[in-house]
Amino acid sequence: MGDRHFDQLATRFAEKIYGGAKGAIRLAVLQADLAEALPDRPLRVLDIGGGLGHMSLWLAERGHDITFTEPAAPMLEGARQRFAEAGHSATFIQAPWQELPGQLTEPYDLVICHAVLEWLAEPHAILPVLHQLTRPDGWLSLAFYNRDALIYRNLLKGHFKKMRSNVMAGEKQSLTPQQPLDPRELATQLDGLWQVESQSGVRVFHDYMPVEFQGRAPLADLLEMELAHRRHPSFAGLGRYLHWICRPI
Repeated sequence: MGDRHFDQLATRFAEKIYGGAKGAIRLAVLQADLAEALPDRPLRVLDIGGGLGHMSLWLAERGHDITFTEPAAPMLEGARQRFAEAGHSATFIQAPWQELPGQLTEPYDLVICHAVLEWLAEPHAILPVLHQLTRPDGWLSLAFYNRDALIYRNLLKGHFKKMRSNVMAGEKQSLTPQQPLDPRELATQLDGLWQVESQSGVRVFHDYMPVEFQGRAPLADLLEMELAHRRHPSFAGLGRYLHWICRPI
């Protein structure tokens, strides 16, 4: 198993992830966390595996200097187009994360790594690189697919055969990641490199709602309730994704 890139799935990714409430909730939580954590001054930002550029463009609109990296050409082109249509600029680099230390010479104030680890063959291998690319007084915004939430979802659906096999990876053409992450294992791997300063759940209840209730709920209400409960001690850990803001040690 190698790292997975979205060369052939860019359109499906855009429709599935950002075509409805799921993407809106994801962006709302990530943006709220970053707005709370970051200082009110321009930062040098590195977005690793930035997809279609939604988060980077939001940061560019707030005056930050963006270096955008993405290994999949269709995704990178989509991000370029998004920036151009919005009238913002960035430095765009088509490269996998393994090549970035050789191309980038100065560390960044903020490194974004959202929904990347779960698509890697060896997710832990990127952690020292993230540390190398972040200034000692900088921030890492790390969002990852939560294995606990996937387990809970399968329990609710009665997929007990799958639970017994303990195979949680998605199929080859699925948008379910190949390496859902156990948050306790990841916390252990971060130890010695990063201090986790805040933790939020992304979609802590939306994905568990019956479909008819999802369709009936106004988006504004969904966003309000997801933001209100993203750090609730009983619900945060059920988020389909977890968002950790970290500082280098």
